[in-house]
Amino acid sequence: MSSRRSRGATRITDDQIVELVSKLQQLLPELRNRRSNKASASKVLQETCNYVRNLRKEVDDLSDRLSRLLSTIDDDSPQASIIRSLID
Repeated sequence: MSSRRSRGATRITDDQIVELVSKLQQLLPELRNRRSNKASASKVLQETCNYVRNLRKEVDDLSDRLSRLLSTIDDDSPQASIIRSLID
């Protein structure tokens, strides 16, 4: 058995890969708004990596902002209760 496949893994077909890349392309704003509907699979994967990196950075930035905000308000305040209810 190939070292690239785990035991019991089903083989994905080329058509399934094309379909998945197409679906992924539709989720990426950078590629969805292009005039041409076709992008290479490598371009879609590169853009996916970039998009996920950017999302991760945004989450980290928002988390930092939230931490700073929480450190400036009283733990027993109504604002703190609202924020805690949103993130729980």
